[in-house]
Amino acid sequence: MLEYLRIRNLALIEDMELEFEPGMNVLTGETGAGKSFILKALGFLLGDRLSADMVRAGAERAQVEALFTLDGEDMVLRREILAETSRSRLYINDELRSQETLRDLRPRLVAHTSQHAQQKLLQPAFQARLLESGLGKPELLREREALLSRLNETADQRKALLERQAGLAEKRELLEMQQQEIDKVSPEEGEEERLEETRAQARSLEHVRENYEEALALLHGDDAEGLLDMLSHFEKVLTRMVKDDDSLRSDAEAVSALRQQLFHLGGRLRRPPQMEELPDMDKLEERLFALAQLKRKLHRSLPEILSLRDEIAENLSFLDVCALDLARLGREEEALAQQLATIVEQILPLRRSAAIGMANALEEELRQLGFSEQVRVIPHFEQHEIWPNILDERGRILWAPNPGQAPQPLDKIASGGELSRFLLALASVRQDEENAIFIFDEVDAGVGGLTLNKLAEKLYALASTRQMLLITHWPQLAAKARKHFQISKTVRDNATFTLCLPLNKAARHEELARMAGGGAQGEAVARSLEAE
Repeated sequence: MLEYLRIRNLALIEDMELEFEPGMNVLTGETGAGKSFILKALGFLLGDRLSADMVRAGAERAQVEALFTLDGEDMVLRREILAETSRSRLYINDELRSQETLRDLRPRLVAHTSQHAQQKLLQPAFQARLLESGLGKPELLREREALLSRLNETADQRKALLERQAGLAEKRELLEMQQQEIDKVSPEEGEEERLEETRAQARSLEHVRENYEEALALLHGDDAEGLLDMLSHFEKVLTRMVKDDDSLRSDAEAVSALRQQLFHLGGRLRRPPQMEELPDMDKLEERLFALAQLKRKLHRSLPEILSLRDEIAENLSFLDVCALDLARLGREEEALAQQLATIVEQILPLRRSAAIGMANALEEELRQLGFSEQVRVIPHFEQHEIWPNILDERGRILWAPNPGQAPQPLDKIASGGELSRFLLALASVRQDEENAIFIFDEVDAGVGGLTLNKLAEKLYALASTRQMLLITHWPQLAAKARKHFQISKTVRDNATFTLCLPLNKAARHEELARMAGGGAQGEAVARSLEAE
């Protein structure tokens, strides 16, 4: 039930509050007064899109807020749209929520019957769902859809396997050749880097050994005198010279010290630092050359070759077991198809029975709404293949509103007024969500005379069990309301405003008289309606 609605800064509405009653609530007013904006606001609150140009000029945002009673508990919905960015926000009980929340919530709050609903009624897909909505075992429909979904998934898997099998079968020879090339070399992860590092270390060790050997050769000499021999000889010469020139003594002693130091250095050079055994450089270079050749042949880096090896192994393994997978999927598909065929066989008679029941109920409702006693609503079914060799039926509504008229689809012969009454009959037959408020937007369009009185009686009867919000231009309908709102426009300071006024008894009499044409005739009609 909708208890309260507040609209701020939407189009011509500055700030409007409406408090609703159980039963029938009516909105009336001149054409163009803004009644449709109220329904637009309610639709926006429940998830419809609203463009930023609907925000009242000069306002930062438009806001719609409502209080619903659902399952005995109050629920406050508030939604706003910003004029600058067109972004909207939804709050439920003051908690920010996503728009997805409204998808399941909306049908529990509002059953909207309007021109949009008329267009929906003309759609064959909607009619098909409508005719099977009264199925005694709705779980069968869910099971059918689940089986179809699984069958499609299985078929997609088989198709993907077949396509991959065909593509790889053409490349099998290449894959096997690449696999042989890789297996011949058998590269390991990080091997190339380790070998290059080992080679660099070996070259460094070799350089160290060469330096030690060269230093020893300089000290001791190879074929000629070494540095130590030459210093020894030089030391002897200086020693003889000191006897004649004592000023050379310190120099002679320095040379002697240097010779002793170099002698000890030679001992150390004969004992180089402990070094690891050098690898077999020929084998190392041969291995690096083999890896380089493999990279050139396959035009890939070594990490890419390792990935390719795994990919090739996986692809060849797939080709080996693909036939088994295809056979398994084929068996699964066959089993699912058999289950689907069984479910469809159960659905067919139940759907036809439910459709006939709904058609009979609709015919009864339509007679009460002024249609001929011979009005006929006929479920028409056409076969269609939902899976190879499995035929289901898709229903469509045909009707003959007048005696002697051949049944035809609704969209071929139904006028706007007939569709309005058909929707009302449908609402009376299908009361899925008992808490949802019925909204009828000019359901009386194209209706007049005695039919209008019957329409009013039907709406009144429906409002005795369900809350209803009705927009109408007919006093016969407005007179049935438990609460009556008048929508009007006014101009203040060169600005236009839409106003909503709940009517008391006297104001309601005046509005009914206006709707009836005004003057003495309008007064008479208003008094007669109030007397009923």
